[in-house]
Amino acid sequence: MFEAFTAAQLGLAAGIIFGAYVVRGLSGFGAGLVSTPLLALLFPITMVVPTTALIVFVLFVLLTLRDRHQVIWEEFWRLLWPTLAGVAGGLYLFTTLDNRLLQKMLGGFLLVYAAYMLVARLIKSPQPMFSKRWAWPLGFAGAFIDALFGGGGGTLVVIYMHARTSDRKAFRATLAVLWFIEMIARIGGYLLAGFYTPPTLTLVASMLPFMLLGTLVGEQLSNRVSQDTFNLIIAAMLLLSGVSLLMK
Repeated sequence: MFEAFTAAQLGLAAGIIFGAYVVRGLSGFGAGLVSTPLLALLFPITMVVPTTALIVFVLFVLLTLRDRHQVIWEEFWRLLWPTLAGVAGGLYLFTTLDNRLLQKMLGGFLLVYAAYMLVARLIKSPQPMFSKRWAWPLGFAGAFIDALFGGGGGTLVVIYMHARTSDRKAFRATLAVLWFIEMIARIGGYLLAGFYTPPTLTLVASMLPFMLLGTLVGEQLSNRVSQDTFNLIIAAMLLLSGVSLLMK
């Protein structure tokens, strides 16, 4: 099945997956947000989004088994239903829009998101506080964006959970289990729509070692890079990726 790809494509994809999971190991999220736009420069986005979903699903299986006892179940159930509704909406658009339009939409989304990160850094906006009523709009929007673009929407749920708890272990555990369920729904939708072709599954299998290695390296580096520097690097990367996708 490797004949479907060039050696250059696989090498670049391995580097992208490794880097994306270093980011995730550092921050606890963001692998799809980093990897999807870069992989979309190498492969059709209708291959990329299902690929990144299945790769991160393997990681969430491991995290769910390890951290399930630390989950804030009240918040999990509050976010679960809007998350599933958002997945359904995002999958509908993903299966009906063509690849080129999806690329342009992703590029525009990344430019807006990168601009938000840079502005928030400049004005040093305070951490927002949310009541439990925000679970529905943020949970729905986050899952909708994730299902459509393969990443980025999870940040909305991160903001909500960060405002709802100060326990970092419970924060990470709750998000890991929530996203585990979201991935089951997303992968099921991509599977039913026929996106998991043999070349796509081959790409997933070949990238798993780089996902695991990147996660380990990111966790080791998590205390050595300031959050401000990290955010600036990610914003710049997203800005360049957005421009590249719009010009492709």
